[in-house]
Amino acid sequence: MLLPMGDTPRWYADRKGHDTPAIIHSGEVLTWSQLERGANRRARAFMELGVKPGDFVAVGLPNSNTFYENTFAIWKCGATPCSLSYRLPPGEAAAILELLRPSLVIGGEANWNAPKSVPANFVPEGHDDAPVEAPVARYWKAMTSGGSTGRPKVIVDHMPAIVDTSATHLPAEQGQRALNPGPLYHNAPFLFSHNALFGGSQVVGMQKFDAEEALRLIAEHRIDWVNFVPTMMSRIWALPENVRKRHDVSSLKVVCHTAAPMPRWLKEAWIDWVGADHVYEGYGGTERQASTLIAGTDWLKRRGSVGRMENGEAKVVGEDGQELPRGEIGEIFLKAADGPGTTYHYIGADAKRDPGGWESLGDIGHMDEEGYIWLADRRSDMILRGGANIYPAEVEAALIANPDIRSCAVVGLPDPDLGARIHAIIEIAPETSADDLLTALPAFLSERLSKPKHPESYEFTNATVRDDAGKVRRTMLRDERIRWINEGRDFRISTRSW
Repeated sequence: MLLPMGDTPRWYADRKGHDTPAIIHSGEVLTWSQLERGANRRARAFMELGVKPGDFVAVGLPNSNTFYENTFAIWKCGATPCSLSYRLPPGEAAAILELLRPSLVIGGEANWNAPKSVPANFVPEGHDDAPVEAPVARYWKAMTSGGSTGRPKVIVDHMPAIVDTSATHLPAEQGQRALNPGPLYHNAPFLFSHNALFGGSQVVGMQKFDAEEALRLIAEHRIDWVNFVPTMMSRIWALPENVRKRHDVSSLKVVCHTAAPMPRWLKEAWIDWVGADHVYEGYGGTERQASTLIAGTDWLKRRGSVGRMENGEAKVVGEDGQELPRGEIGEIFLKAADGPGTTYHYIGADAKRDPGGWESLGDIGHMDEEGYIWLADRRSDMILRGGANIYPAEVEAALIANPDIRSCAVVGLPDPDLGARIHAIIEIAPETSADDLLTALPAFLSERLSKPKHPESYEFTNATVRDDAGKVRRTMLRDERIRWINEGRDFRISTRSW
């Protein structure tokens, strides 16, 4: 059955029972009927505030039942939700809102200075909760991303806000219980949790990830499937064995991991724990040109592979731009099944495609004769920290705004927990005090960057970091510091943890 996304709460309330739980956060239950009625009231309130079909609406809220009331209300308006971190500093929020030009901002910080907004605790008063009729939104979601230029961009998904209630989006049956441990301003948690609801599943959400709490929720709610990033799986595995065994996870049918490379040893540990037929890995971009999904049983035969492309094509290209023979390492390019530009468009950036319409996510790897892909490395300038993409140019742009910093370079260094940590190499004048600058930087950056993008270690130098053209060889700088780490050399001025 094809339904507008905004109508799915009513569809499941009628079929599952109006008192059947749809979403649970911190023990608070939202039934399908409550989700439907609450979304209807909010939709009418948003329409009164000027939201029209075809508009974008920015959502800056923490994980909660209310978050979903708002997304379904936005679809009921015929508009497109764009989820933002509710902790964005004003400069970063302003840059995104300037691109998006939303008709309404829900939540966020007061210093975002949005032209029209409602607070996070907004409650629509006096609005009818009867079904709302509106055109289907042309685009079902828009997600934000940093860019190699240091400026944000918005990725608008070209799928309309229509759902097939008979479809499944993972190797799991409809109506099962799902755990969402990730922040809903990231694409994968937003995608997986809403797809679960579209399929009639009950979603148990976490306001903030905690390793043991995730296991407790799996056991308490008999969770069937969950989507993690490898950092979450690493933190769960790092728990004492008696703590892990304290919680019954035998209900898990699908443990999917996405967003970052998975260490082989960690994947093998999870396969031994929950079973190879329950562990899946997905690879692809928010742009949705093409993607893979590989089961643990298949992975054991091809350890390290991320699978074969589905819903699109892939090829491996050498430095000369020519396709490489199978088995040779190069840059991986993707093409959507229906052609370039059919799955997304950017606001604030231009898609980079070759003349044949192929696009790259910046990953390096190879493909075997059967089409299975192995990733060898990530694009040299992008840092994958805990499953989130951190673009050095964005961090550097914030740092260089400080008048005491002449130039800088930001690289990712290995981290056993998060996969990578952000390291800043800062060029200062001889008369500048590194200690004073180090003390001032946290407050300085807090107005320009969200906290996960702040450098975790600093290195100060009077030497030139960039050449006369302003270019920097990040790969060389990163590799040099990795060598220093291996030699036991401590070159860091300061580190932080939070």
